[in-house]
Amino acid sequence: MSQNLSTVHTPELLAEVAALPALPGVYRYFDAEGGVLYVGKARNLKKRVTSYFQKNHGGTRIGHMVSKIARMETTVVRSEAEALLLENNLIKALNPKYNILFRDDKSYPYLKLTGTSTAQAEGPPAQVFPRIAYYRGAVEKKHRYFGPYPSAWAVKDTILLLQKVFKLRTCEDTVFNNRTRPCLLYQIKRCSAPCVGHVSAEQYALDTANAERFLQGQAQDILTELEKKMLAHADKLEFEQAAELRNQMAALSKVLHQQSMEIGGDKDVDILAVKVQGGKACVNLAMVRGGRHLGDRAYFPTHVENATDAATLDLEIEEAGTGEGTPARPQPGGKSLEALVLEAFIAQHYIDVPVPPTLVCSEPVDKALIDALAAQAGSRVTALHQPHEQRRIWLEMAQKNAGLQLARLLAEQGSQQARTRALAEALDLSLDNLDALRIECFDISHTAGESTQASCVVFHGHKMVNSEYRRYNIEGITPGDDYAAMRQVLTRRYTRLAEAARNGDARLPDLVLVDGGKGQVSMAREVFSELGLDLGLIAGVEKGEGRKVGLEELVFADGRDKAYLGRDSAALMLIAQIRDEAHRFAITGMRAKRAKVRVGGSKLEDIPGIGPKRRASLLQRFGGIRGIASASAEDIAMVDGISKDLAEEIYRALH
Repeated sequence: MSQNLSTVHTPELLAEVAALPALPGVYRYFDAEGGVLYVGKARNLKKRVTSYFQKNHGGTRIGHMVSKIARMETTVVRSEAEALLLENNLIKALNPKYNILFRDDKSYPYLKLTGTSTAQAEGPPAQVFPRIAYYRGAVEKKHRYFGPYPSAWAVKDTILLLQKVFKLRTCEDTVFNNRTRPCLLYQIKRCSAPCVGHVSAEQYALDTANAERFLQGQAQDILTELEKKMLAHADKLEFEQAAELRNQMAALSKVLHQQSMEIGGDKDVDILAVKVQGGKACVNLAMVRGGRHLGDRAYFPTHVENATDAATLDLEIEEAGTGEGTPARPQPGGKSLEALVLEAFIAQHYIDVPVPPTLVCSEPVDKALIDALAAQAGSRVTALHQPHEQRRIWLEMAQKNAGLQLARLLAEQGSQQARTRALAEALDLSLDNLDALRIECFDISHTAGESTQASCVVFHGHKMVNSEYRRYNIEGITPGDDYAAMRQVLTRRYTRLAEAARNGDARLPDLVLVDGGKGQVSMAREVFSELGLDLGLIAGVEKGEGRKVGLEELVFADGRDKAYLGRDSAALMLIAQIRDEAHRFAITGMRAKRAKVRVGGSKLEDIPGIGPKRRASLLQRFGGIRGIASASAEDIAMVDGISKDLAEEIYRALH
């Protein structure tokens, strides 16, 4: 164990880690308050868990989590597949802070066909003539269920189709048993009125069986059989019966045409697409059941950012190889965050929902996960990553919908609050009143040392507060010395503010960001030390490798390790937003000042007696500062409000 970690964790915990067996299992980490931090699975418990306590994880989220571990529980299982299923059952039950978690707050709706397929014609009327209905809840064996469907709309639309084609009843049994004449649905040809004997039990049973086959994707077979029966009735000159079958065929054909999708051999397929952006993720699940595309449903996981480092560490251990030195995964680069989110969804979602034979996925999925699902379902399951033809069209549609749903989420008001919370959690800031969290950010701007300006922008109440922005003209320094400029602006900003804060008349910011790395942070540390302010308030935003956006790291003045928040981190997204606004504000101020200096505007304003009105009159008359400089003192004196003596003063100042 490293000396650093051994001082954080108790000897009992470290001894428990050292005594773990080299067997597959599931481990749980708890903090001092008993809260669940992380649930993970391992092919080799000893190797996996030990890696958390042996390595120095620096200022990453995983390091933050490891420092909080106070207690651990493990469960040994027989195989990695069992470990995977147990892991995701525990994730759904325990809601750990550092796992990707999908909440399924609603059960799926089903289409219910009452009675069993072996119902006898001699039974009660309600059982002889089954009804179709929308259903959500526990499944009962005495009825038949089709689904699940992604939405209530999809179920109700399917019921409407079955009414139009097969004319099955939808009324409650109490209504059915007490009818004396047909209802409106019979009049509009959406029910065959079994309640008053307008259809025989045999014919209704045939329509019910065809409806079941339609739901199972056998629509073309039904059309072929109906066509044969229609021709047989026509040969026997039974034109009324032939016309009824013709109308049913026409309705069924219209339904199939309206689907406007060539399904090929697919009957039951789930299409899964994932999109990650700004620390948020969306998994879009589209369902094909019985050959019909039933629509889609969006899922938004929690704890995406916290789970990234832990999952990455787990992958590194797996890729390092098994105990025999065999590589555990072929891909050396690990998995993308999108793949991690998608695998978490698949593992958690299909615990309670039947898995279809085919999954079409936007990201490659671990074969061990699919094998575990197949073993649990007792049937073969295939996952496709790069589909062709119709499956590719379905996947592209799901990907587009995932992007749209995620964009909608990020556009909502709560997304900015989520970014604030993510930043507060990442930097251990107070979470008691996020609305009051105040961040000030500083940037220096100049062109080759000319017209140096510093900007201070303010983030408060989950938004940038333009009215509190400030610019500072930096003077008395060596041109181009950004460190001296930063020292000057921080001193000017916080000298009086620190004194007012000590007297209870002002409030210091919760975080002070400076655009720069160690050098700028060291200047800020000197200023804050001189003023007696908390060094923990300071963080520098250092450019990442190659100065690429998304690779920035945070440098702290109080000696903490650098922190990398992650390319798709909501916390980094907020920091980048504040930093970019400080840069924009500094650039615009510097350019305005530079332009004013270069055209001589400052000389005009420095002349005693020249205020805004007289300056405006002069510029309007001569078209600019160059025009004023070209004019004689007599010409200048002809401007309203300019006396002869003042005109001569202006002439001397400009020459």
